[in-house]
Amino acid sequence: MTDDSTGPLDGVTVLDASRVLAGPFCGMQLGDLGADVIKVERPDGGDQTRGWTPPSFGEGAGSYYASINRNKRSITLNLASEAGRGAFRDLAAEADVVLENFRVGKAAEWGLDYESLREENPGLVYCSITGYGQTGPKAERPAYDLMMQAEAGMMSITGEEGRPPVRVGVAVADLAAGMYAAQSVLAALFQREFADDGEEKTGDRIDVALFDALLAWLSYMATDGFASGEAPGRMGSRHPNIAPYQAFETADGYVVVACASEAIWYRLCEALDRPELFEDPRFETNEKRVENREELEATLTDAFADSTVDEVVELLRENDVPVGRIRDVLEAFDDPQAEARGMYQRVPHPTAGEVQLPGSPMRFSEYAADARRHPPLLGEHTEEVLAETGYSEDRIAELRENGVL
Repeated sequence: MTDDSTGPLDGVTVLDASRVLAGPFCGMQLGDLGADVIKVERPDGGDQTRGWTPPSFGEGAGSYYASINRNKRSITLNLASEAGRGAFRDLAAEADVVLENFRVGKAAEWGLDYESLREENPGLVYCSITGYGQTGPKAERPAYDLMMQAEAGMMSITGEEGRPPVRVGVAVADLAAGMYAAQSVLAALFQREFADDGEEKTGDRIDVALFDALLAWLSYMATDGFASGEAPGRMGSRHPNIAPYQAFETADGYVVVACASEAIWYRLCEALDRPELFEDPRFETNEKRVENREELEATLTDAFADSTVDEVVELLRENDVPVGRIRDVLEAFDDPQAEARGMYQRVPHPTAGEVQLPGSPMRFSEYAADARRHPPLLGEHTEEVLAETGYSEDRIAELRENGVL
């Protein structure tokens, strides 16, 4: 529906009726890849995250909203009205993908579910993102990231031993679900396009749950528990299967050291001029170092205590030992590497002047997943999109007069 979108998904139209984080994050990834993402919002305020301020870059550019809504066009539709739902169905009839995160059953109540929309568009890929999914005893419960981090076990392994549980610093349940949703949409589009000649190109119904996504992200922590029969606990910066692999305090801050092989462990001992540690039977293998973690940690803490962060980083890098300083978020984006990789982007904005955004980590030889469009103002493209769908100026004016837009 737009002629300025370039990239692997150029020509793909995504109708995004989701809000807050998981769905919009999925839609943004598809937009970064070149899809024309049409964000459908309520006329009375739009996506809730528009109001999650401060901070803000300026009028119409709250930082939370801006972080996950670039490369989209915004239209307003009152889906509580039959006319609004009718307009949505018209848009869905021409779309390749629909994203939604309504409460389970709401889309069917409105006649906007997959079964209804595919009657006019058999090739539609329809992706629902909810807290617990479309099935199971908890399917109809509302969910937020904090609840998911608690119920999916993530908070039980985050934080320090003996201290209260804490959430991961970003909404990992939403972000994980958004990534799985994007992968699923791409797989469904791939399957549709590679249908055998002569077969009807059919879409698919995708069901992604925040709860499922976090359970999957537990990965080796879950299988450690399956293998041992004991639930993993909080370990601070430590790793359950590798040592030393954690943060250490220096004279003026913290560094992280990652010895993921025997060769690296040997180089660390050489760098510290402590070759006897490599011969110490308590530390001679990774398994032994994990078993004797407390003694190892005390020994290395003493070794680093009188040196500054800069001194430790320089010493270990000279000896090819993986080491890093603990940075805050702004320091991380101030790294020349972030600039070189396009991970810090400045985007012109019609009311705020400019917004600064994290870039996309996706890299292609012939395409840059840059921010081609600013995070849109509420309803900024309503007339434009409806006109492309065949609505006349009079019809659009009528819808606006009746509170549908």
